[in-house]
Amino acid sequence: MKFTRRLSCAASLVTLLGLLGLLGLLASAAARADGFIIAHPGTNISAEDIRDIYLGEKQFAGAVMLVPVDNAVAQPEFLSKIVKLDATKYATAWTKKNFRDGINRPPMRSSDPDTVAYVRQTPGAIGYVSASPPGNVRLIQRY
Repeated sequence: MKFTRRLSCAASLVTLLGLLGLLGLLASAAARADGFIIAHPGTNISAEDIRDIYLGEKQFAGAVMLVPVDNAVAQPEFLSKIVKLDATKYATAWTKKNFRDGINRPPMRSSDPDTVAYVRQTPGAIGYVSASPPGNVRLIQRY
C-alpha cells in the first residue's frame, strides 16, 4: 500500500512539473513581441505585396508611389519573418538593385514612434513596428 501511494505521489509530481513547464512555454510565447506592418491611411496595399515592396520589386499602388521605411528596432524579426532574408542578404539585394535599377534602399528610422510619425505624414509610406500601432495609421498585417 505504501509503495502504491509513493508511486501515485511521484506520478502526480511528474504530471504537475510537466504542466508547469507547459505553462512556462505558453507564457513565453505570449510575452514574445509581435510585429505590425503599417501604412499611410491613403495607401492601398495587401499583405501579399509587402515582400515585393521591401525588395524594390513593387514601387506603385495604383498612382501612388510606395515609400517603404525600415525600423532599426524591429528589422531583424521583420526581415526573418516577412522578407525571408537576413540583414546581410537584404543589404546585398539593395546594393544590386541600386546598381541595376538606380533605386535606393528604404531609409532607416531609429524607433517605433519615429517610424509611425514618418508613415503617418508621408503619402505612400509603409513601415513596420514592434508595438501595437496607434489608430492614425493603417494596419496591414500582424506578424
